[in-house]
Amino acid sequence: MKTVDDWQDYKIIATSEGMKLERWKDVVLLRPDPQVIWKGDNLFGKNGIHAVYKRSEKGGGGWEIRARFPAEWEISYRDLKFKIKPMGFKHTGLFPEQAVNWNAMREIISKAKAEGREVKVLNLFAYTGGASVACAKSGALVTHVDSAKGMVERAGENARLSGIESGIRYIIDDCMKFVAREKRRGNKYDAIIMDPPSYGRGPNGETWKIEENLFDFVKDCANLLCEKPLFFLINSYTTGLQPEVLKNILTLTLKHFNGTVEAYEVGIPTEEGINLPCGASGLFKGV
Repeated sequence: MKTVDDWQDYKIIATSEGMKLERWKDVVLLRPDPQVIWKGDNLFGKNGIHAVYKRSEKGGGGWEIRARFPAEWEISYRDLKFKIKPMGFKHTGLFPEQAVNWNAMREIISKAKAEGREVKVLNLFAYTGGASVACAKSGALVTHVDSAKGMVERAGENARLSGIESGIRYIIDDCMKFVAREKRRGNKYDAIIMDPPSYGRGPNGETWKIEENLFDFVKDCANLLCEKPLFFLINSYTTGLQPEVLKNILTLTLKHFNGTVEAYEVGIPTEEGINLPCGASGLFKGV
């Protein structure tokens, strides 16, 4: 498992019985986490909690407010800034565990820029732009694609908070259709990032199922890579999808490029002294 331990504005305080207690700068939230199958303290009884996300027996859920806090606020990671806001389905607009991948990509981009290379990155299923902001902050030209208008707008806000006024092109579109058009146009990228959902729909009703679509989609995306790509990152939160699956997909679809492939769990250290698993990543690095 790969983790980062230099977050200052985010901490997991405790975990127990399907819940995690987190501090997002000055705001403490209690949210569900399906990985937490162990028992600890009764987190619902803890003092200082601002809001709790409670699931509904009918599906979905909502936030129970316990103490006043801003509707949205900013947190920082190194030289990056992000806007946080409790949203539907327990989300806050950021996945802090992805800092481990932001760091890896920034290191690769910075080295390429130092060698005088222009770096073009395609970020698919790009959500609120954590990876887009990280790459652009290191000098990459980023194409940010997501089908949700609100998430793309939030990505723009995060970029501006981090001092990025240019360098990111925002596209509201179905990722598969966008890739097909880029392939016809003959456009090429030095690096590709994707964080595909388990299941989703595009703006015009397009369907996505990760088990059925991921391999062929990665294969299509490989056509958009330049002759000597820098990296290709796949991240997944799909339950049961092992890191080795992502490694196998990248190995098979990128076999014509020179490079190495690694796969790993990503996680967050907690103040209890354990690591909370938060998903899987596969990373191809060109040589």
